[in-house]
Amino acid sequence: MATAWVLVLVTVVLGLAGAGPVPTSKPTTTRRDCHMDRFQSLSPRELGAFKKAKDALEESLLPKNWSCSSRLFPRTRDLRLLQAWERPVALEAELDLTLKVLGNMADSSLGVVLDQPLRMLRHIHSELQACVPAQPTAGPRPRGRLHHWLHRLHKAPNESQGCLEASITFNLFRLLTRDLKCVASGDLCV
Repeated sequence: MATAWVLVLVTVVLGLAGAGPVPTSKPTTTRRDCHMDRFQSLSPRELGAFKKAKDALEESLLPKNWSCSSRLFPRTRDLRLLQAWERPVALEAELDLTLKVLGNMADSSLGVVLDQPLRMLRHIHSELQACVPAQPTAGPRPRGRLHHWLHRLHKAPNESQGCLEASITFNLFRLLTRDLKCVASGDLCV
């Protein structure tokens, strides 16, 4: 009889050990396909291509008369203020907008200069999508800072094209050197 109880107890313990984690209210990701750590620092060649593109973009903005009703990327925005699971969500939205705006600009005479940076941004974006937790269609929505940042990025297309181009251009190195590095560092970004 004691052997039967030990056998039942072992079966129950092994069954509970394989049950997995208890679901939480915040979105989760498996992280097994998330390999953002390779983007903790970009090579000097990649940064050089982005600098060349940024310089060309800034030069193209000089003759344009642009004004913005609000700052799309305020100086106080810092991904370190978000929870670790929220950072890839914010960066993905930022990258998505950046790709759309720069993609539109690439159709102009800047196409040659923007080609390599756009390829790199698309690659980073595709890698990042494996890190973004799936958002349930019903259930908790982003709140707090993340909600505010996503809302601001969602409303960005309401700005003038000149304002969008300027905001994206002036934010490009921050995206690459601070935001991307923070997400790539994971929980170590403090």
